[in-house]
Amino acid sequence: MSDYFLDQKKYFYFILLHTNATLCVGTLVTIATGTMLAGYLKHVCGMFRIASYRMEQAININIVEDVSPVEEIMICKKIIYAVDIHRKAMRFTKLVLSTFEGMFLFLLVFGISQIVTFGDDIEEFILRIAFVVTILLYIFLMNYVAQEIMDSNEHIFVTAYNIRWYVAPLHIQKMILFLLQKGTKAFTLNFGGLFVASLESASTLASASISYFTILYSTRQ
Repeated sequence: MSDYFLDQKKYFYFILLHTNATLCVGTLVTIATGTMLAGYLKHVCGMFRIASYRMEQAININIVEDVSPVEEIMICKKIIYAVDIHRKAMRFTKLVLSTFEGMFLFLLVFGISQIVTFGDDIEEFILRIAFVVTILLYIFLMNYVAQEIMDSNEHIFVTAYNIRWYVAPLHIQKMILFLLQKGTKAFTLNFGGLFVASLESASTLASASISYFTILYSTRQ
């Protein structure tokens, strides 16, 4: 809790107003920022799905080996469009990540500090627990969306693998095989070089936080 260097009984209502206003503003900013970040990342998932759909439509089930030159050009254009939107989605993801990773790391540090520095006051203890639970929930939601992005990215290569690329002309097969080769390298969201955002990372962070909190709490007894 904040320390006010004045008569807290005399200025009780002003202190209460300041505390509530601070909590409301902080909560609104956190929710707004998280919602905006989640919206950006869901937009990335949509871009990956569009790329998957374009790849699927590039080679339809009726294709034969002796396609006309015009059809070959159309197939190549559709594949190029799919690859182009896939690259744009990856660049946009990196841009969003570089913009928000500082805030994300700050939340981690703030959550750890709340665990480490709690005192013996029961009200302060409950407040810090609420902060930690909120931050853990925030981290879980962001890791969940990051997992969706990685799954959507992998779906593109699964789609490219499942279409009938083997009946296409040779130069089109080479284009698709090049795309499949790109899929051997996983696309991950790395936050500050500390960890890769995913559901596995979220569970690891949550279990580690609970373990540290339990140890610190037991040492203060």
